[in-house]
Amino acid sequence: MAAIRMFSMTADDGHKIRIRGYWPTASRQADAPLPAIVFAHGGGWVLCSMALYDNPCRALANATGCVVLSVDYRLAPEHKFPVPLEDVYRAVVWAFDQAAELGIDPKRIAVGGDSAGGNLAAAATLLARDRNGPAIAHQLLLYPALDSAMDTDSYCEFAEGYYLTRDVMEFCWSAYLPAPADDASPYASPLRAGRLGGLAPATILVCEYDPLRDEGEAYARRLADAGVAVQQKRLPGMVHACIHLLGVAPAAECLFDHVGAMMKAALRA
Repeated sequence: MAAIRMFSMTADDGHKIRIRGYWPTASRQADAPLPAIVFAHGGGWVLCSMALYDNPCRALANATGCVVLSVDYRLAPEHKFPVPLEDVYRAVVWAFDQAAELGIDPKRIAVGGDSAGGNLAAAATLLARDRNGPAIAHQLLLYPALDSAMDTDSYCEFAEGYYLTRDVMEFCWSAYLPAPADDASPYASPLRAGRLGGLAPATILVCEYDPLRDEGEAYARRLADAGVAVQQKRLPGMVHACIHLLGVAPAAECLFDHVGAMMKAALRA
């Protein structure tokens, strides 16, 4: 990396949230503010950490040419919905407020994440629209969890035997949501949002052998129907969490190849 820097910001309830920023190697030659991605890691809202996503964030920064701002949001079950979401949304606001200091372009700040982090990125984009918040330039959703119903064909076809299982997702949703009534909230299940117009353009990647595949593709269709510009790609042969699999399956590099090309096109100055 050109640089890695640690930051701290304060949530609305006074909690200190850490953010780790990754400057891509190409930024050494940059003579203008860079685009950025405020990134929420996966892990079913209950697992993983900013540290575990160090390598993926390095690769993501270099693939996209963006500064990646990785958010160490609070985890369930100790911190249930909407606490993790509010932490990520507050980090988005912070990135816009600190754009000049960070050397990033406030007109090219995206929000992104994978799996449960993709859920938080999609929900933070909804919050920004509904609260008249920051003008998010793009949303990057990598095999996102978007609906607690878990009733798609891919959930049936890949319920077990393909790394992520339906049982694991049932546990994750139950740990994240405080009450059954929260299932219907669009900020918990963005696919259930009644209105998707007015959102930032989206790049959505899903994995061929993933229980979450169909809901990601359904969200892409709904965004397009609402007039939102969408780039969507199904990664052939991939399973959930392939962002971590470069050392196991070199074919997983296709994720970074596609994300790099798609995000550069989306955030071109």
